[in-house]
Amino acid sequence: MSFATGLKTIVVATDLNGQSEAALEYARKLAKYYGARIVLAHGLDPLEYAAVDAVPGRVLNGLPDEARAVVDKLAGDLLREGIHSHSEIRQGAVAQMLVDVAKQYEAGLIVVGTKGLEGAGPVVVGAIAEQLVRLAPCAVLAVAADWNAGQFRPTPGGPVLLAMERNEATAEAVATAYSLAKTFERPLLVVHARGEAEAAAVTDPCGSALEEFGIETGGDVPVRCMVKDGTPEDAVAEAIVENHPCILVAGVKRASGTPGPHGTVFGLLTCSRVPVLCVPPQKAVERQEQQAAAPAAAS
Repeated sequence: MSFATGLKTIVVATDLNGQSEAALEYARKLAKYYGARIVLAHGLDPLEYAAVDAVPGRVLNGLPDEARAVVDKLAGDLLREGIHSHSEIRQGAVAQMLVDVAKQYEAGLIVVGTKGLEGAGPVVVGAIAEQLVRLAPCAVLAVAADWNAGQFRPTPGGPVLLAMERNEATAEAVATAYSLAKTFERPLLVVHARGEAEAAAVTDPCGSALEEFGIETGGDVPVRCMVKDGTPEDAVAEAIVENHPCILVAGVKRASGTPGPHGTVFGLLTCSRVPVLCVPPQKAVERQEQQAAAPAAAS
């Protein structure tokens, strides 16, 4: 289930060092407003210890028990808040583990924490979050550990920021941004990066772009458009500094059309100091739901 059709299950990646605290905080907010359950997922990746021959075997053997204690405490805290939760602890590559858990529970969202400090950070994004963005059949929310601190703290009632880009995920990204803005009663701020050709044409980029992407104004969600010259990453970075949004929503292409393996979304993940919600094309969400329904139909 997606935001637009009703968010029912959220998978949250947990760790043992507190890096996921901000991610879980944001997942709590979403779960309360959407009436969703939370699945706490913890991965034990053996590759993390492949080059660390000094780690005693007893320490590695004790990790599952330690992980279970952490997620059990988190689950108890959620229950006291009235949020239904479940926990999964599995071995294997963390990104694939999260994708598998999301498919099993028909999740509409995976939430993962990043280190913060310099946005999500290219190393962390490349290791986990970027893989999730490309592999997950549902939306992925990356939350930096320091997203709610200092000068980058969102202003009260801060807007939902939508990064406007033409790709196969545009329609679902627009629907998701609308859903968030309506649910949390926030304005929707659409940022459009204008290229040289468009700037030379002296057109009204906001008016034409909003109409092209099916973004309606004058409804129950206040909509405002910003035009910034330059790259999408620079445009979004400027919009964040000027408006202190509560979340950034971006549509995700399954194959990058820009140089390098990551594309625009990777740039947004590495530079953003607010939570980044990466939304896949609707067809990916539909495939997930069809695959989940197939075993039930066969039984």
